[in-house]
This record gives sequence, structure tokens and C-alpha cells, in this order.
Amino acid sequence: MRFEIYRAESASILSPTSGFIAQAGFTHSLSPARNCTFACTYCYVPTMRIYGGLKPDDWNHWGQFTTFKSNAPALLRRALRPNQTIYCSPLVDPYQPAERTECMMPRLLDELIARPPHVFAIQTRGPLILRDLAQLERLAARTTLRVSFSITTDNDRVRRLYEPHCAPISERLETVRRLRAAGIAVYATLAPLLPCDPEALIGLALDATDRDIIGDPFHVRAVKKCGATTRDAGVRISRAQGFTEWHDPAFQTAVTERMRQKAAAAGRRFATGPAAFGWLAETLAEVSHDGNGKRSFGTIGN
Repeated sequence: MRFEIYRAESASILSPTSGFIAQAGFTHSLSPARNCTFACTYCYVPTMRIYGGLKPDDWNHWGQFTTFKSNAPALLRRALRPNQTIYCSPLVDPYQPAERTECMMPRLLDELIARPPHVFAIQTRGPLILRDLAQLERLAARTTLRVSFSITTDNDRVRRLYEPHCAPISERLETVRRLRAAGIAVYATLAPLLPCDPEALIGLALDATDRDIIGDPFHVRAVKKCGATTRDAGVRISRAQGFTEWHDPAFQTAVTERMRQKAAAAGRRFATGPAAFGWLAETLAEVSHDGNGKRSFGTIGN
């Protein structure tokens, strides 16, 4: 995979939320860069264009470069407040391939440790997050930290079709297990739901985590009249491979219901949309077990 890395100063680093992320309960979002070198074929961000803070080169050459906010740590130092509930990041994966050499996240985590917000949630599909495990442990001791780790299918051939620059599913599951073992509150997030065996995929998620399962099908215009939607490159792959039903709202509903039922049988919740992502914004919410071995939802730590 070849890509270019650029750097530019930014006017701000924390953005007040709106839409989906605001409905989930987050007050601010943090995007350390513009354009993502994972270059996932379905990524909704390029479809947002200027409304996602992008420039024409970004959506026309998605994944071929990224532009890091070179002054992000200094901006974050001035912008952090104790009452903020921050989502990182709706516009770029903070552990994208370019982060391996840029090392922006360790600098941002240092600022967060020094001035912890109310809640900090990281959305990623990058095993590179394990590089920063010691800092994550320190941050989790100071605030409510959530990691939402994306696992999109149980079929690695499908993964290679839609997200060839992302880690294999087995490596992503192992990353979730290692975060969990370190005491990090980590959620398996099945989003977007790529073609898969629904019961097998949620079974993998249930085994890797002890938490409820977040999901989200492909975004489609049939039910989302405005805003971000699935990138055309992903739709073309689905058509070529005979997977068009995965973009059909009725089919999506049937799949997510099957997954909900399997999760319920295991004593866990499965949900989609802002309600599910809202679990990441909750303070001190954790699944516990009562004396009868049944699962309940309490407030016993982060």
C-alpha cells in the first residue's frame, strides 16, 4: 500500500457534534487528520465532502494520502474540559496505517491523561492501538475510556474485497482480547456489516468481549435521505460479487434481528444506530453478573 503523508496546522481540534454522534450522547468529536489511509471501499466519509471538512482532493483521491493536524496536541491542551464526552473519530481512523510513523495518538493521549474529559471513546479497526496500551491504561484510570473496535465480517475473503488494507479478522479479534485482558472497556462493533454468516460473526464478537455488541448495516439512501452514505466503490463491489441484498433495508433488518436474538440468548444486548453507539458515551456503565449468574447492567466502574 502506497500513500502520502502531509501535515498542516488546523484552527481547531475538538468539534461540537451534530447528527448521529450527537444523538449517541457525545458533545465533541476529535479527528487527528483528514483523509484515511485505510481507504475502505465503503467508507461514508468521502460522501460528506465539504460537510465533513474535506477538500476535493480528499474525496477524489480517498485513501491515497492523509493530512495530519500538526498542531493537534497543542490545540487539544487548550480545548479540553472536564465535562466533555469525546468521540475519536467520526472522520478518520485514529490508528490508520499512516499513524504508525506519525505517532500522533501517543501525543494526544498524553494531553488527555493530563486533562481528562468526562468520557473518551476511540473508534478504530487498527491493531496498532496496542502500541499505546500503557497510555490507554493510564487514561482509563483517570476517566471513562471506551474502545469501539470494528469487526466487519467473519469471512476474510470478504474483508479483502471491501477493506484490503485492514488487518485480518483473526488479528482484530486478538486485539480485542488483549485490550480486554488489560482491563480496557472494549466493544466489538460490527460496522458496517459486510457479507457474513450473521450468527458466526456475532458468536466471534460474544467470545472476544464481555460487553454488549454494537452493529450497523451499510448506509443506504432508501432509509437515509440525506447525509453520509456508503461510498460508490463499496456498492460496485457488492454488485460484482452478488451481495446487493446487503444494501437492502428489509434484508438488513432480518440480519440484525438474527444477531439480536443470538446476543439475547447469550444474555447480551445487540443494537444498531445511535442507541447502540450511545453505550460508548455512558459514564460508569458496565455489564455485571448477579448472584444467579444472570447479566445485569450497573454502575460499577468504567
